[in-house]
Amino acid sequence: MLSFPDLRAIYHGELRASEPMDRHTWMRVGGPAEFYCEPADRNDLAVLIRYLHEQKVPFMVVGRGSNLLVSDAGIRGAVINLETCLNEVRMEQDLVVAEAGVRLTKFVDFCVQHGLAGVEMLAGIPGTVGGAVVMNAGAHGGETSDHLVYVELLRESQSVRIEKRNAGFAYRKSGVMHDVVLSAGFRLSGGDAEALGRRRKELIMKRNQTQPLELPNLGSMFKNPAGMHAAKLIEEAGLKGKRIGNIQVSEKHANFMVNLGAAKASDVLGLIALVQQTVFERSGIKLELEVKLMGFTPEEVARVS
Repeated sequence: MLSFPDLRAIYHGELRASEPMDRHTWMRVGGPAEFYCEPADRNDLAVLIRYLHEQKVPFMVVGRGSNLLVSDAGIRGAVINLETCLNEVRMEQDLVVAEAGVRLTKFVDFCVQHGLAGVEMLAGIPGTVGGAVVMNAGAHGGETSDHLVYVELLRESQSVRIEKRNAGFAYRKSGVMHDVVLSAGFRLSGGDAEALGRRRKELIMKRNQTQPLELPNLGSMFKNPAGMHAAKLIEEAGLKGKRIGNIQVSEKHANFMVNLGAAKASDVLGLIALVQQTVFERSGIKLELEVKLMGFTPEEVARVS
């Protein structure tokens, strides 16, 4: 069990008990994290991780919570946010190096301003570089790993670099999903800054026009099956507008679920299961979740896996 006095002697960042996770997820649902931590710097992060290991306290690293569904019961252990301690993006020779807590908007802006092309498809995604690397986030036919050279991880209080070929990237997943990502290095091709800026603006406008960004949501709920679109399968199953409690399949984009107000995570899980079952009965295709589930029982996870 965490002891605040013991930890406070060696750790200098934010540390809060019983922190409501609905404040830290884009869908605005979820119970409290037992402990919520925002390390002050890299050393603080290493100290915290070592302490949690020693005390056998489970922990998870989060970004902006844009693809995270937290149980109404909350999360046992510690939740760590890296936006304060790892928020630098810089050039190192021919590589763009972005730390894990850097918001994707900042990362894309930096690349565009330096006339570097290849990550414009991430424009508008409300996440961090660390989260994008872990989940191999993507859009418009591109993925985070496309131009990635290496990932820097924290292992046994030491920084280690893993080359892209050893990081296990695949569609919406990676082999570093259970690691603490510190930064990533990208090699991008040259481009015209003004043209890249226009392209970034076009992609953001398209996102705003096609996605229900006016209501709390988790982005794409399901992965696209090979050669197909989850949204089309859901719409064809007649599920647009389907609702359980205050959670609804968006009428604007069927692969989004929106919080109509004071929704519960249990209702989100129920609607996920209903969509999966209905689509499977109609098409024989089992939709796989793209979002991460935290704090749920094994039985609840199995229900939608």
